[in-house]
Amino acid sequence: MRALTAKLKTAGWRQEYVLVMLLVVLIGVAGALDPTFVTARAQLKLSENIWGLAILALPMTMIIITAGIDLSVGSTVALATVTFGLSWHQGVPVWGAALLALGVATAAGALNGFLVSKVKVHPLIVTLATLAAFRGIAEGASKGKPVTPLPDAFTQFGDTFAGIPVAAWVFAVLAIVCALFLGRTPNGRFVYAIGHNERGARFSGIAVDRILFLLYSLSGLLAGVVALLYAARRNTASPEAGMGNELDVITAVVIGGTSIYGGRGNIVGTCLGILLIHETREFVRWYWSSDELNLIVVGSLLVASVLAHRLLRFGKK
Repeated sequence: MRALTAKLKTAGWRQEYVLVMLLVVLIGVAGALDPTFVTARAQLKLSENIWGLAILALPMTMIIITAGIDLSVGSTVALATVTFGLSWHQGVPVWGAALLALGVATAAGALNGFLVSKVKVHPLIVTLATLAAFRGIAEGASKGKPVTPLPDAFTQFGDTFAGIPVAAWVFAVLAIVCALFLGRTPNGRFVYAIGHNERGARFSGIAVDRILFLLYSLSGLLAGVVALLYAARRNTASPEAGMGNELDVITAVVIGGTSIYGGRGNIVGTCLGILLIHETREFVRWYWSSDELNLIVVGSLLVASVLAHRLLRFGKK
């Protein structure tokens, strides 16, 4: 086992290679069972379901690198979606309602960041509480009813640009920015330092509290972006938006090589993890028509990934 671990640690981009191989195997099996699934037309249609999760996974990657977690992202999406729908329904101009939704989502993330960085409550406890609170506010404010239809000037952002979904363009820009931030800036290196040893980072003069606060605020802001893209694509502002997103996002990030112990991870791995989760879920739904089976598959992937990190010592003890 030690020899295998040493080889894996010196392989370079090991997690990404494994993910690419798993994707190739998955696509090969899916193509053999049902060739229609792997056609460009089918994949483009199915890709509509990936971009929101992919955007949410970007700040989640950086938060988990710091050894934190944000369980409230799905509920924040719901809160922002309902804020947008109710504001527009009450006469607020559509773009004013959109800005209000982004502001509420950012404030929700900032609340998490404040409680984690300043009050020193563990992020698992904080975001578990806000998961329930934000979803409850969204359900209560909307009385469980969606707002629909929405203005055409807004719903056009749920369409495509140059044949590619607008959400895909948004994700591409954000992914590049986040990758450059983590890999090319001092603050990006500080994120890794916090995950390796938060106390040591504080003694080194790193503004740990400020960085954590900004990361959780960013998670809220991008949840607001996902909420608007969701509403535009579905032509409805529903309190059910984002339901269960936190499980898929965290699973994809961890499968992508980000250690739950902190200090390790990158955006490339997260993108591959998102793609693997997406293709797995869509094929299960496509071939077996079973959302229940999907829950089992995603949960199993998360457990397997965590065990792999632990057994092969990819993470920090």
